[in-house]
Amino acid sequence: MRTDVLGVAFDDVTLDEAVDRALAMLEEDGPHMVATPNPEIVQRAKKDREFAGILAQADLVIPDGVGVVYAAKILGRPLKGRVPGIDFASALMGRMAGTGRRLYLLGAAPGVAEQAAVNLRAKYPGLVVCGAHDGFFQDDASPAAAIKAARADVVFVCLGVPKQEKWIAAHGREAGARLYVGLGGSLDVFAGRVERAPESFQRLGLEWLHRLIKEPSRIGRMAKLPLFLVSAAGARLTGKQ
Repeated sequence: MRTDVLGVAFDDVTLDEAVDRALAMLEEDGPHMVATPNPEIVQRAKKDREFAGILAQADLVIPDGVGVVYAAKILGRPLKGRVPGIDFASALMGRMAGTGRRLYLLGAAPGVAEQAAVNLRAKYPGLVVCGAHDGFFQDDASPAAAIKAARADVVFVCLGVPKQEKWIAAHGREAGARLYVGLGGSLDVFAGRVERAPESFQRLGLEWLHRLIKEPSRIGRMAKLPLFLVSAAGARLTGKQ
């Protein structure tokens, strides 16, 4: 049973439960998709019916943003908590290390995925990173062929929303992997190009504030969070949930 938050249905799971589900998917024929929506992505889905349909068909939808958790509470259907996509990916890699499962990295600028692969192999001894491809490709089918040739089990697709989800929906089966995870800009973090918020900010769900301090130009995007919560309150009051 999923929890609807302003039109996007989320799985009510903890981090460990989400990883358990992902590992179970690896025992089945694919492709399976994990989506990691935050409030901005929920709002994007309202304006893009194709994207909304892809999210509805995803095998696992986890609440990446703290705003999703707050909105769910306002709507009277609280979630167990926030499950950041990057934390999910990190926990999944920790569980994959030493199992022989093969991870492929797709996205970011040239050289970033390759550096992320080097860092991740060092951080998770025994993790098999079987290939990497940047996100600046002209032919959508070329990464699919590379992933298939690498015999990947899991692919982290970091092309930005909604491009990454649409790519998975269109090419996941031909690429041959069992599990695809849409992870936005995570490869920049794994490669050491972008610094993640301190743990104190993470625990409080304030990574957005840390990023705003680092990048004041994002204030327009961040200002949408209060409006998102107002939309949830309005939906609760009117019964149009």
